[in-house]
Amino acid sequence: MNALLIACFFMLSVTPVIADDDDKPVAKLSGSAGQGTIFLAAKAQAVSGLQTITLSPVSDHPEFTAYGKAVNIQPLVELRHRYLVALTERSGATARFQQAEQNIKRQQDLYREGATSKHNLQVQHAQWQTDKAQVDASGVQGKTIIAEARINWGKKLAELALSADSDPLSGFLSGQKTLLHITLPVNKQLANEIQTIYVEASGNRSAAIKAELISAAPQTDNTVQGESYFFQTDGSRIRTGMRVAAWIPEQNENRSGVIIPKSALVWYMDQAFVYIKTDAEQFSRRAIDQYSATADGYFVGNGISAGEQLVVTGGQMLLSEELRGQIPDEGD
Repeated sequence: MNALLIACFFMLSVTPVIADDDDKPVAKLSGSAGQGTIFLAAKAQAVSGLQTITLSPVSDHPEFTAYGKAVNIQPLVELRHRYLVALTERSGATARFQQAEQNIKRQQDLYREGATSKHNLQVQHAQWQTDKAQVDASGVQGKTIIAEARINWGKKLAELALSADSDPLSGFLSGQKTLLHITLPVNKQLANEIQTIYVEASGNRSAAIKAELISAAPQTDNTVQGESYFFQTDGSRIRTGMRVAAWIPEQNENRSGVIIPKSALVWYMDQAFVYIKTDAEQFSRRAIDQYSATADGYFVGNGISAGEQLVVTGGQMLLSEELRGQIPDEGD
């Protein structure tokens, strides 16, 4: 008696479907080791709730994984505040300078006519120079803030934060949006046509949400040293400070294959399998050696073809029945 098969059968802990007397034999192995064919009557299929789908061809864009974090935008808010203060100061300095120019012109006219002293003209000229210096200083201050914003946040975010809009950062401040700083692995690049990636805090690809590209980031993560980018995403699930995983399409690479739902995958001896319905009452177990997670399940590029009937509910029961059929009867 094969002790290993018996142990595996009991570890599965799946209640087998009891076939009626007029059903066909439940399980029979054929083909190479590890791949079996199982017969299950239509009535038993209905009782067990077994379900299949017809696989459709898909074109998949391979992805690589990167990591990043949700960024605190408080420093960007502070830059905007400083910039608005600088604009206000420049506006006041400009108004005073314009008044000083008018005053000095009057004093010059009065001096030429002998109606005022040279001392008064000199005092007015000194005031004019002071007001002009304040205009120049406020202009330099504004340019310094713009340069600081671009160095730390990049051109697009700097323009957004320092724009004339009444509240350009309101979406981030209200929590409706979250700013992400994503750093790519050192040997990876973001393709020019990529505007959308998928992100998730727990690393679950099937639960990932969209993130939209804002711009390249001027500073990178010192621990990774790859290219960095700013993205924005819905802030309902990712909060400031969270680390996130990001799934990013590879450059210029497409694959043909099928998408199989998670429920179709069954495991046996550390190997992934699915069951394909090859006839009305016949099912074949197929090994899945290579697959990649997608939002809808797993992409499989070979071993399964479009148009085949994939078991999406009941695969574990079929495996249990197949293993049960391998156990010799008592007395053998």
